[in-house]
Amino acid sequence: MENTQTSELVTIRDNEKAVTTSRIIANVFGRNHRDVLRDIKNLECSDEFRERNFAPSSYTSIQGKELPMFILDRDGFIRLVMGFTGEKAAEYKEEFIRQFSRMEKMLTSDEFILLRASQIQSRMIDTLRLSLSRKDEVIALQKTELKLTAPIVQYCQEVLQAEGDMTTTIIAKELGTNAQVLNKILYAVGLQFRQGSTWVLYAKHDNKGYTKTRTTVFIGHDGKDRTSHLTTWTEKGRKVVHELYKVYQTNQTKALQPQAN
Repeated sequence: MENTQTSELVTIRDNEKAVTTSRIIANVFGRNHRDVLRDIKNLECSDEFRERNFAPSSYTSIQGKELPMFILDRDGFIRLVMGFTGEKAAEYKEEFIRQFSRMEKMLTSDEFILLRASQIQSRMIDTLRLSLSRKDEVIALQKTELKLTAPIVQYCQEVLQAEGDMTTTIIAKELGTNAQVLNKILYAVGLQFRQGSTWVLYAKHDNKGYTKTRTTVFIGHDGKDRTSHLTTWTEKGRKVVHELYKVYQTNQTKALQPQAN
């Protein structure tokens, strides 16, 4: 890990996801980058897993050439380095996992969420301002800004502060991760599956009182009432999620241990 600082192992991509790269992995584990690219391409995994966890990318070499590399999330990293061995391999794996956890925790912090919301809102308002110049259009802009902020305010009031049940985001924050990662883990352990844009419990777990469905009404950008459906967890479901998460993390830690010769 001579040429890479530990704080640089994992970064946040597009303000949404904690990732590392095949170049960083090659450098830290003392491997040729071409060999790491080959290992990624030869991984025995489903196309869905590969597309979700290994994003093709590129970088510019010292000679000015554009060369291939991959961007990996936590699941992609763990799958790739399972077989890596060597004197320092276990130490490097643990450091990467610590950095993933730190970045994923940062993504769910109140400060980061507010920053992202502010950035998105600022971009939308700037775009609108560019298209408005007359006095009457300025008045229209002010009304539009109120409509843009209304869904966020109502969402916080009606969903995030819900009593008696909890969102996946809140439970993920308790576990030191984010909702995207937690949903993938709950899918991997067989608790839920994705149906369209919604996560649904498998039949054997349904009707056990793990979840509730909340319907939220908000004002859309067109000024009309809209509805959205959100699955929340009961206290019983929250305990099940915590238990399954701990089992998954234990199994992943065992998988990362170097194999005895």
